[in-house]
Amino acid sequence: MLIWVFFPSDSSGPPQVMAMDDFVAVTDAADGNSYDAYLEQHMNSPRPSQTIRIEGEHFVQASGGSFEIMERPYGLDGAAVMTPETGTISWDVKVSESGLYHMRIHYYPVEGKSSAIEREFALNGAVPFDGSDVLLFDRVWDNRDDQIQRDDRGNELRPRQVENPVWQLTPFSDSEGYYEEPFLYYFENGVQRISFTSLREPMLVDYIELYQEEEPKPYQEVLAEYDAKGLEPVQNHEMIIQAEDAVSKSSPTLYPLSDRSSPQLVPYHVSKIRINTIGGLNWKQPGQWIEWEFEVPEEGLYQIALKRKQDQLRGVYATRSLMIDGRYPFEEMKRIRFHYDSDWKMDVLGEEEPYLFHLTEGTHRIRLEVTLGEIAPLIRTIESSVLSLNEMYRKILMITSNTPDPYRDYQLEKRIPGMVETFKEQAETIQSVADYLEQATGERSDKVAILHTMVRQLEEMAEQPETVARRLDTFKINVGGLGTWILTIREQPLSLDYLVVSSPGEELPRAEATFLEQAQHELGAYAASYIEDYDSIGNTGESDRSITVWVTTGRDQAQVLKGLIDDTFTPETNISVKLRLVEGNILLPATLAGEGPDVAMQIGEDIPVNYAMRSAAQDLTVFEDIEEVTSRFRDSALVPYTYDGGLYALPEQQIFPMLFYRKDILEELELTPPETWQDVYNMISVLQKHNMEFYLPLEDTLNNANLVPNATFAMLLYQNGGEFYSADQKQSALDSDISMEMFKKWTQFYTNYKFPLKADFPNRFRTGEMPIGIADYTTYNMLTVMAPEIKNLWDFTIVPGTVQEDGTINHEVASHTTGVMMLQNAKDKESAWEFMKWWTDQETQIAYGREMEGLMGAAARYPTANIEALEQLPWPAKDYRNLESQWQWVRGIPQVPGGYFTGRHLDNAFRKVVNGNENPREALSDYILYINDEIEIKRKEFNLPY
Repeated sequence: MLIWVFFPSDSSGPPQVMAMDDFVAVTDAADGNSYDAYLEQHMNSPRPSQTIRIEGEHFVQASGGSFEIMERPYGLDGAAVMTPETGTISWDVKVSESGLYHMRIHYYPVEGKSSAIEREFALNGAVPFDGSDVLLFDRVWDNRDDQIQRDDRGNELRPRQVENPVWQLTPFSDSEGYYEEPFLYYFENGVQRISFTSLREPMLVDYIELYQEEEPKPYQEVLAEYDAKGLEPVQNHEMIIQAEDAVSKSSPTLYPLSDRSSPQLVPYHVSKIRINTIGGLNWKQPGQWIEWEFEVPEEGLYQIALKRKQDQLRGVYATRSLMIDGRYPFEEMKRIRFHYDSDWKMDVLGEEEPYLFHLTEGTHRIRLEVTLGEIAPLIRTIESSVLSLNEMYRKILMITSNTPDPYRDYQLEKRIPGMVETFKEQAETIQSVADYLEQATGERSDKVAILHTMVRQLEEMAEQPETVARRLDTFKINVGGLGTWILTIREQPLSLDYLVVSSPGEELPRAEATFLEQAQHELGAYAASYIEDYDSIGNTGESDRSITVWVTTGRDQAQVLKGLIDDTFTPETNISVKLRLVEGNILLPATLAGEGPDVAMQIGEDIPVNYAMRSAAQDLTVFEDIEEVTSRFRDSALVPYTYDGGLYALPEQQIFPMLFYRKDILEELELTPPETWQDVYNMISVLQKHNMEFYLPLEDTLNNANLVPNATFAMLLYQNGGEFYSADQKQSALDSDISMEMFKKWTQFYTNYKFPLKADFPNRFRTGEMPIGIADYTTYNMLTVMAPEIKNLWDFTIVPGTVQEDGTINHEVASHTTGVMMLQNAKDKESAWEFMKWWTDQETQIAYGREMEGLMGAAARYPTANIEALEQLPWPAKDYRNLESQWQWVRGIPQVPGGYFTGRHLDNAFRKVVNGNENPREALSDYILYINDEIEIKRKEFNLPY
C-alpha cells in the first residue's frame, strides 16, 4: 500500500495537495521496516537543538575484532579508536531530551582494500530501519602525479588514482541516494546504546555526534542578505577550472578521461590522446562527488558556469548538488538539473538570471555530488511497485505454473484476494510517475515507454482477469523491464570539460564547435587513422631487454595493465614490454607463422596443453624458482596446465560455482539453504509445489566445439570420488560405475524433476521464479549491480555436498581458469619468466583487481587465482568467508590430448537422454568410445604412448 504525501516545493508550510511535480511517495508502516515508516512513527517527535558528542575511545564494549585506542593518529589532536573490518563496537549515549536527531561521524579511512567503508548501525541492539544496516563512508582519491604523463608516441596517459586519506566529518545518510537529507534517529531520554558492526574495511573513529542538520536558506533570502551586507558583483574576473584537474574524488572510478567528440574541448589534439574531461559514465552513482580547488582574487559576488555534456538520459535529467567549502550556498544548489543534449553545452547556474555566489578572497573548493533529487521518490515508488508485482507474479505462478493452459480460466481473481485491486493501484501509481517525467522534461521518450506499457497491461488485466494466465510471460518481461528502468534512472551520468567562475554577465567561452571546425576535426581524424598505431598500448620503445606480450581482452584492461607495467615492472627489471591488443583467434596462426608473442595472456585453459603437445609452449618447470611461484595458487588452479610432468602456464583467474539463494522467499516457504543433495531433493518438492524452480548450470551449446565438462556433473563426480581420466591420462574414466551413477543422477534432474534446459538465472532469481540455484561466483558481481531491488534479500554459500561414509560432507566442485603462457619461440625466456612472475604476484594482482574495479565498478571485480590477492580485493568480510569456504573444496579438471571431446560428448550424451529418452548408461557408454578414440588418435599424432 502507498501513501501519497504532498509537500510544497519550497519545503515550508504544512503539507497540502500540490501538482504532480511536488509529490513525495512514502510507504506506510505495513511495508515493513522502511525509513518512511520509521519517520511516520515518530513524525510528532521534537527535534532537540542540543549536540551530543560520543568520543570514540570511550566505547563500553567491543567484540569480534582487534579494536585499539590510538593516541594522536594521523595528525589528530587527541585519541581515536581503530575499528577493524570485522566485529562490533558499542558506546553508551546519555540523552537528556527525547526526540529525532541526525548523526555524524568524524573518521579516518585507514588503508584497507580500496573500497568504501561499510558499517551497520544499531540502536539498543536493533537496526532502526532499512538503510541503517549499510552505511557508507567514503575514501578520498586523487591523481598520483601532479602532471599528466605522456607515452613515447605523444599520447597522454590516464592518471593512476591513489588514496589521499584525510579526517572527514560525514552524516549518516542513505547509501542508495533515495533520501537526500541525512537519516533521523529517535532517541529516548536516558542512557541509550549505539553500535557499529563492521561489514567492510577498517576505519578510525574520533567521535560520533547527535545533532540537527542546518537547512540552507532559499536563494531569495540569501540575495536579501547580500543586499543587507552591501555585497556587489565583481568586475572583469574569469577563472577557468579544468575539470580533469580535480583535487579530490570519492571513488577511484572518477579518473580524468579523454574525449575526442569536439575540437572545442580543452586540451585538444586531432589524433593524439588528450586527457581533457572528467565524469561521463563513471560519474553516475548517487553519492559520488568530485572537488576542485581555485583561487579567488577579490571578494564579491560571482556566477558559476559548467561546460558539460549529458547525452545519456533522454527523457530524464541528471542531477547534481553543489557545495562550496563544505556548505550549500543556498537551497537551490541541492538539486541542479542537467537536461539531455547530444552536444557540449555551457550551463550558467540560474540560467536567464544567473545565481550569485559570495566568495571571499583566497582559496575555495567546489564539490559537485551525484544526487537523485526529485527522481528519488519516483524510483522508490517504482521499486515498491516492482516488489509488489513480483509478489503477485509468484502468487499467480503458484496456481498456473510457468506454462499455463491458455484455454483454461483459472479464476485467479477469486483465488488470489486483492489481485485486481493491486493491478489497479499499481497502474495508477506507475501512470503518475510517467506523467511526472513527461511534465518535468517536456517530452515522451523511451524512458517512459516501459511505464506506459506496464500501465496498459495492468489496466487490461484488471478489466479482464480471465486473460492474466496467458499474459503471464509478457507480464514477467514488463516487470523485469521496470527493474531495468530503476537501474537506468538511478544512473546520472554527466561529463565536464571545465568550470568557469566569473563576473556576472562576463562573456563565456563557446561550447559548440562551428561546422567548419567540426569538419576539420573529422577530416583530420580520418587522415590520422592511416598513420596512428591504435593497437599498441602505452610506451613502445625498446630497451636492452624487451618482450612482446599479447592480450585479448578490452582496451580498458590493456591500459590498466600497461600502466602497471610502466609503473612497476619496467623500472624494477629494466625490461620493456610491447603490449598489443589482439583478437583471441589469431594466436595460433601467428605462432605457426613465427610471428607470435613471447607471452600470451588471458587465454583459455585448453590452450597451453594443446600448444605443449605441439612443442609450442615453454615448460615452466625448468625455472629454479617455480615451486615458490606455484605456491601462490591452489593446486586445483595448476591442474589444467600440467602435462607430461611439465607446467605450461600460470593461472590468472579461477572461477567456481557457489549456491545463491533468496533469503526472503526461502523464509516464506520455511526452507533453509541445502547442505546436501538429499536436502536439494527435499526442497525441490516444496519449490515445485509453488511452481518455483531450482537452477543448475547448463552451458549454452550453440557452439559446443570446446565445451568444458558440465559444472553440475563435475560436482557430483568429484564429490563421489570419480575422475574424468585414468591415472595415466590415456583414456576416459567416465566408464566407471561412479561416473555412470552420477551421470544418471544429473540427467534425472531434467527428466524426472523437469528442470529447465535453458534459463536466465539472474533474471529469474530477481523475480523469485528461481529463488535458489548454483552458478559461478562471479554472478555475485552481476546481482550486486544489476538487481538493486533485491539488495539484502539474497546471499550465497557453499554448494550442496555428498555425505561420506564417515559422516562428513564433501562439497567439491570443479573450477575453470584463464592463464598466462610463455611461447616456446620466446627470444628472451628469462625476461618473459620475470614478466609472468610479476604479473601473477600478489601485489600486481591486487593492484590490477582494484584498478579494474575502480575503472568499471563492482561488476568488474577480478576473480584472481592468487590466494592472497583474492583476500585483499574489496569483498565484504562475510562474503569473502563464504568464498573462502568453497574455494577449499575446488578441484581442477586435467587437460589431455583430445580432451576437448570430453565436454562435447558429455553434452551430446546428456541431450540424447533428456531429449531422446535414451538410457543414461547406454548413452554415456556410446560417447565414451568417441572420447577414447580421439584421445588415442591425438596420442598417436604426437608420438605419445597409448
